[in-house]
Amino acid sequence: MSEKHFIHDPSQLLAQALRGLSLTNPSLVVDEAQKIVRHVPAPFAQPIVRVISGGGAGHEPAFVGYVGQGLLSAAVSGSIFASPNSTQILHAIESVESTKGVLITVMNYTGDVLNFGVAVERAKARNPCLMIEMLVVDEDVGVPRSQSGKVGRRGIAGTCLVHKVTAAAAHQGKSLSEVASLGRVVLQRLGSIGVSLDRVHVPGHDGVNAKMALQHDEVELGMGIHNEAGSSRRCGSEAQSTSLVAEMLEQLISQEDPDRAFIKTLSPEAVLLVNNLGGLSPLELAGITTEVAEQLHGRYNVSTPRVYSGTFMTSLNGPGFSISLLFLQPDTSETILYLLDSPCEAQGWVSSTSTHTWGRSVEHELSNRHTSTIVDTLQQHRKQQVALNCDMAHLLQQLEAGIHEVIKAEPDVTHFDSIVGDGDCGTTLKRGAEELLKVCQKAPSNLDHFLDDVVGAVERSMDGTSGALYSIFVNALRSFFVSAAGCNSNPSLLVDRKVWVDAVGAATSALSRYTPATIGDRTLMDTLIPFQRALTSGSSPQEAATIATRAADGTKFMTAKLGRAVYVGGQESWVGTVPDPGAWGLSRFLAGIVGSAE
Repeated sequence: MSEKHFIHDPSQLLAQALRGLSLTNPSLVVDEAQKIVRHVPAPFAQPIVRVISGGGAGHEPAFVGYVGQGLLSAAVSGSIFASPNSTQILHAIESVESTKGVLITVMNYTGDVLNFGVAVERAKARNPCLMIEMLVVDEDVGVPRSQSGKVGRRGIAGTCLVHKVTAAAAHQGKSLSEVASLGRVVLQRLGSIGVSLDRVHVPGHDGVNAKMALQHDEVELGMGIHNEAGSSRRCGSEAQSTSLVAEMLEQLISQEDPDRAFIKTLSPEAVLLVNNLGGLSPLELAGITTEVAEQLHGRYNVSTPRVYSGTFMTSLNGPGFSISLLFLQPDTSETILYLLDSPCEAQGWVSSTSTHTWGRSVEHELSNRHTSTIVDTLQQHRKQQVALNCDMAHLLQQLEAGIHEVIKAEPDVTHFDSIVGDGDCGTTLKRGAEELLKVCQKAPSNLDHFLDDVVGAVERSMDGTSGALYSIFVNALRSFFVSAAGCNSNPSLLVDRKVWVDAVGAATSALSRYTPATIGDRTLMDTLIPFQRALTSGSSPQEAATIATRAADGTKFMTAKLGRAVYVGGQESWVGTVPDPGAWGLSRFLAGIVGSAE
């Protein structure tokens, strides 16, 4: 849990955040004194039911981020993780045009329910003609009945689906009773559950009690959005995404546990919302979303006509996620999907996919003929390949030795790159080496076919700068052999030592056309160029590899002129001790293939 913030004063933070909403959406106005964000309809817009919500700050984009055309008419914010007071809420109710009525949606937390309830009663007392209803969202299945007691279940990210459906229905001109009824239908079929790697730190507060802190290998299942405890903790393999998602879906869907069987209207179709609690990378959230969808389809045979993945309701920068399922029934399925697809102008609703696009199946639209054409082209390419004659058994033996040296060197390369780069060089080289090992283990008998597979393996498994450099090199290597064999006019070549030396020279020259790197720039070229020049001048492969190793070690004393190391500060702390990771990794490979690895 990080206790570092750019804005430490929570009051200043909230005020600035609210003002920022009107900067990005000109149809919003902010009442800073009451912490209210309100949408101003276009002139002459028809009156509609106004949907209002709110709650503590720290859950952004909920709730103030859902104000806008097509979604909430207003939202009121409390302090971080604290309910707004009834006076604020009353101001929000009375700030909107309400001739068609007002629906209040509030999550089931004691402070929120009481303060919103007080405001609703005060509003009715001040305006007896006001039509107003309150909908309490309590869809969290993470806490079982035996623990929730009279308080009941909490409201979490599934609230966003309630907001979207009810507000879209209001904007379609439905009456207050119709809008509220749709909201209750959604609630009956909705369930959510969350999990987090750790708790969060609230700006301006002391740290979390040590007893509540999670260990480095623990996660908390059923954790709420205000740092409150969940129902259980998991660690080890049970804390990995596959096991966690399986348990979360079990708690959401299973009807066998009477303490948790909250959703009574299950069906073969469900809207899926995977919510980022604020601290996960989009990359990790996307992987989790895939895991959830695949388990839903594979284990429960539940299809997902709508999948929403993103940051909908946070717990500040909570390193966790929640799963919400809204099961669809034939009586309202089309209506709910239509309302979810309805466009809106609110920052918090991150999906912009249209109904038409949701209805497409691009995979079925792909032409089989197009796929066949690709296959035919590849087969024709195979027919045109040349015969390169060499001792394949000896070549594979040498390559495998070099590959194993690269795999062995991965921890060192990763350590070097974590100091002078972004830490991925070692894993990139290891990934490429492991893929090449698979190619070698197929025991290919033809060098041309083998080089073709090597090209594919490198391009498939290696990314980043290293991947591009090695891809250029192996493509140029194969191109040299094809050209030397005379292509179709003389498709045969005896590949001896001289041919290999010439091939390495040609590939190195090709690489130099795409990178300005040369000796002294602190890159892998500091290893490759000395190796190639030594071979060309008549040195044995063992001598050339020794020269390359010395050159790689010599990069310790160089100041970076290219690559990410140029941007890494504090070079004085590692110059003289840390070699260039790419240069060192290549030197290990070269040393391995000639049998001179130390």
